[in-house]
Amino acid sequence: MSLAHTLASGMGGMRAAGDLVARMQMTRGMRLSEAKEYVAGRLGVSTLDLVDPTVMHDVRAELGLGRITVQELTYADQPYAIEAKFRISEVLDIPINSVERFAARAGLGAPRVSAAGGAAG
Repeated sequence: MSLAHTLASGMGGMRAAGDLVARMQMTRGMRLSEAKEYVAGRLGVSTLDLVDPTVMHDVRAELGLGRITVQELTYADQPYAIEAKFRISEVLDIPINSVERFAARAGLGAPRVSAAGGAAG
């Protein structure tokens, strides 16, 4: 896991797509290149765009995947925290423990699961 974290951090974490790639490595056991291709395909960008904070800022906003706020800017109309995790679970089609626990405790029922084993979107 430390290797996945190191490589994901090198991809910019939440500033770009490092956190998403790391999730795929850890939840599906994908190799780095395979995880990058999967995430890029799901987000509709190239693998080179995954490390570009400018491109990913817009992509994350459009898909509701959460963003790092810039200076004093806030994004009141954008998903944050658990809402962003719900969207990540849907977009990447993976289960996320905190999402499943939140849904159960909030009485939302279990998130829908696709044939691939992730939350359906």
